This record gives sequence, structure tokens and C-alpha cells, in this order.
Amino acid sequence: MRLHWFRGGRSCLLAALLLSPAAAIAADSAVIRATTAVIVAQAAPASMAEYQYLLAQYLAARQRFEAEADAYWSVVADKRRLRVGKRRGGQDVLLADYVLTQPPRYSGPPPPIDPSAPSEEPPRKYVPVVADFLRAAAQEFKFVPQPPRSEMDYKRAYAKAAAAAGLTREQAVRIYAFESGGNGKYDVQAGLEYPRPDARAISTALGYNQLLSTNSVELLAEKGHQFIAALQGKAAERKIAVLKSMIAFSRSVPDTWNDHDRLANTEKGLGIHALNLDVDIGPLLQTQKLLDSVVFARKQGYGRALSAAELEMMNLTGDGNGIDMITMPQPWRERVPTSNFFRQGGYERNPIAIRNNVVAKLIAATDAKMDEEIRLQGAKDLASVFSSRP
Repeated sequence: MRLHWFRGGRSCLLAALLLSPAAAIAADSAVIRATTAVIVAQAAPASMAEYQYLLAQYLAARQRFEAEADAYWSVVADKRRLRVGKRRGGQDVLLADYVLTQPPRYSGPPPPIDPSAPSEEPPRKYVPVVADFLRAAAQEFKFVPQPPRSEMDYKRAYAKAAAAAGLTREQAVRIYAFESGGNGKYDVQAGLEYPRPDARAISTALGYNQLLSTNSVELLAEKGHQFIAALQGKAAERKIAVLKSMIAFSRSVPDTWNDHDRLANTEKGLGIHALNLDVDIGPLLQTQKLLDSVVFARKQGYGRALSAAELEMMNLTGDGNGIDMITMPQPWRERVPTSNFFRQGGYERNPIAIRNNVVAKLIAATDAKMDEEIRLQGAKDLASVFSSRP
């Protein structure tokens, strides 16, 4: 078949040379298109056959890995429930109540490229940004956050709220440095910390403590009355009215993370997230998230003040997992994998927890990052307003 095709090709080219120059060019182009089509047609079946073979290998390897991973993460979840039950019952938690092996990692062949698939990459999922929060607040609640007169103005408001809540300067400054990169502004968003041409938001995490839109909805649902009380006497009747409307919306579903997350992804939820940009309300929201963790630790019998890194563990993994990590004996921290304190999806999206794969390493890495970031000007400025606070 190939020999016959090449003979025909040479005959067509010879005929083309006997035509006028324009006709010869056209004929030559037609031959090239025809021969290219034949090459593609002949190559495609072999290419697809190879793809199907590689795909079968990949799927088989992936299936084996997922079965192993499912079993591992099922044991992690079972042991987590066991520890929670023991603590509630006043029983001692043992080292054996943790999974002491690292999670399985996929090491099989990569997924093959489908030769019949479109070459362009699918569009990335859009993550709302500050402009979207402001637009939603105006559209859904007729609310425009009051911006600070300067970044220092917001820092003073934040320091005042944090100190009033009983947070120490060390806790507030080091967590600000860790969460916002040491120099983040009050409207800093995850993924947009630095002015790069290819920068894009990776989540709705916003502000000094990088609250998610779900955090904002949940905080209003659970602590909204406190924020209203804090605004009393500030000639903030309009803000209070808006806040009451937002609180009512936040409380329109059961008080669970999943229900709040669903609300947070609506236009009204995005509008609520804009509260973090208001100089009166934003510092209260940002502070409350940390205060809730401090109160939780006290209720669990943790007597001494939390270090900033310990408080960050609660911020990172949730209060229940965080207290589990920081109350374990030091020798256990060297052995217990960080996977014990995450769900599978959250762990696999967290390169820091994967790289620092036991509790001691994760806490040490967090402290080291804080040590580095508090040297930046934003952290120094926040520390200075704590020092000068009346």
C-alpha cells in the first residue's frame, strides 16, 4: 500500500511541473495535503492503539493505588473518631490510637495523552477576587465596606481588636506574618500576594489571617451578635442594619461547615466576605477566628498560653485536630504522621504537610517560616502598633 501511494505521489508531482507556475503551486499544495491526510490516517490507528494500551496500564495501576489509599484513609478516619470519643469520655489517648505509617503515594505510570483530545487545556475554575466581593456586597446588601485611611490605620484597628480579645502580640504578629507573607495588606488574597503577571487567586482566603468566605459566613452565624455589640455607640446604624441582614442569611441553614460553605459560594455569601475589608468589622472577623481556637484550647484543659505555631496548627487543621497535635508528648510528635489530622483531599493539596510529614517537623517548619517572615516591614509595623497601643 505504501509503495503504491509513493508511485502515485511522484506521478502527481511530475504532472504539476508541466502546468503553469500558479497551477503547479496549487497542485503541489493539494498533493502535500493529500499525502499528509494519508499519513495521519495511517498513523492514527497505531497511535490510538498505543494510547488504549497505556490507558489500560494506567487505570490498572491507579485502581490498585486507590484501593490502598482508601483503606489507609479509612483507618485514619476511624482512629480520629476513636480519639475524639476517648477525650470526651476522659480516657487517655495512646500512641496506638494514631496511624504510624505514611500514606501511600502513587508510583505507577502517568496518565497517557489522548491523541484524539483537543490540544488546548480546559479553562481553570474561576476563583472570586476582591472586586467580586465588593460587587456582591453592593448588589446584594447595598453595602460598601469602609476602607482604612491607610494600612497602618487597619493595623491599629486589628491590634486593638486582638488585644481586647486577649491575644498576645507574639500570637497576632507571627500568625499575620505566616498567613499573609509578612508584608500582606488588609486586602491580600491567597495567590495574589505578589504582583506577578501570571498571578491568580487560588482560594477566597483573605486578609491578615486569610479567612475563607466560608469562615466569614460561619463567624456571622455563630458570633454575629458580638459584632453588632462592638459597633454600638460608633454611629454605625447603617452598618448594623446591613450586618443584621447578613447574619439572618448566615443563619438560614444549619450550623455546619458544609451548609455554610454552600452559602459562601452564593452572591450573598461573597458579599458577606467583603466585611473583611471594612475597617470596623474586618479586624473583628479576623481576630475572632483565632480567639475561637484559644477558647477551645482552654475548654480542653490546655492551661498555658498557646505559642503562635501551636495556634497556627489549630488554624490550619481545625480546632479538634490542632489540640490533638499540640497536646501529644514530644516523643510522639517525632513519630506521628501529619496525615492523621487531615482528610485525604486536604492532605494531598497541602505540600507543606506532605513535605513535613510528622507533627514535630510541621510545627518546626511553621516556626521557622514565622521567624523568617516577621523580619518584613508589614510584621514590624503590626508589632509596633501593639507596642504603642494605649
